[in-house]
Amino acid sequence: MISSSPLVDWLLENLELDASLFHVGRYCGQWHASTHGLERASFHVIVHGHCWLHIAGVAESQRLEAGDAVFLLRDLDYRLSSAEQADAAQQLPRMAMTALDKQAEDGVGLVCGFFHFKSGLSSLIIDGLPNCIILRAGDPSSAAARALFELILDECQRLPAPSTALLERLSHLLFLYVLRQQVADNPHLGGMVALARHPDFAALLGQLIDHPEQPWPLESMAACTGLSRSAFFKRFSDLAGQSPGQVLLALRIRHACQLLKANNTVEHVSAAVGYQSVAAFTRAFAKAMGIQPGAYRKQ
Repeated sequence: MISSSPLVDWLLENLELDASLFHVGRYCGQWHASTHGLERASFHVIVHGHCWLHIAGVAESQRLEAGDAVFLLRDLDYRLSSAEQADAAQQLPRMAMTALDKQAEDGVGLVCGFFHFKSGLSSLIIDGLPNCIILRAGDPSSAAARALFELILDECQRLPAPSTALLERLSHLLFLYVLRQQVADNPHLGGMVALARHPDFAALLGQLIDHPEQPWPLESMAACTGLSRSAFFKRFSDLAGQSPGQVLLALRIRHACQLLKANNTVEHVSAAVGYQSVAAFTRAFAKAMGIQPGAYRKQ
């Protein structure tokens, strides 16, 4: 059975996401920029200069300096801007980016992109994290993240142009390092991380991961925690933000994906994740993943 600390590591290792760039360049003069309304998580790495981050409903604006990075895990109403005051930022125009210039003494250089978190387990993990995570250049606990930032900076200075694919991978890794530090430093996280840390639920979560083939009625889950059925359901749902059945489904689908990638038959996978019929498994998998398990296996 997986213990609490390795259990958190297991969750982070099973977080599936893609990173894609949409801007690498420089803003100068008076400007603002935002991806609000696109319904996507985003990241912004400051490679030189500084700018301000304004988030609706947050009174204090954040100054972002070279070496900082901001990760917006939900579609927040926000702006990056040259203006310190949020009201002034709203009045500024959206400007076209120019090429990065490491010799420039004004403006700000940015690497900006989107994150896409896979449905199922990855979405449940992200649901328990803050809306916004800021990496500060001077944070002594982020040495590994700093090394990745230097690689991003070096790539941005590559002529004739930086590699988009490499910047996407580096940004992906930067986020994973920042996320691991966030999990280590923030005891108030919810969702799957909170389950993995909680003494009453960590053992159960480990059992669900190790034995997805078992039927796991609610009574069996509650028995693993020593709670009554009703008390278990309430405490689990309050802590995780999801019902026990939703978490079990996400873990089963994650395991099924791994088995299908290993070229196991749909029939074998169905039994290995606790379904008594291939038809029931196929329905659950297609609803969760948007694709039939046989088609997923062929991919």
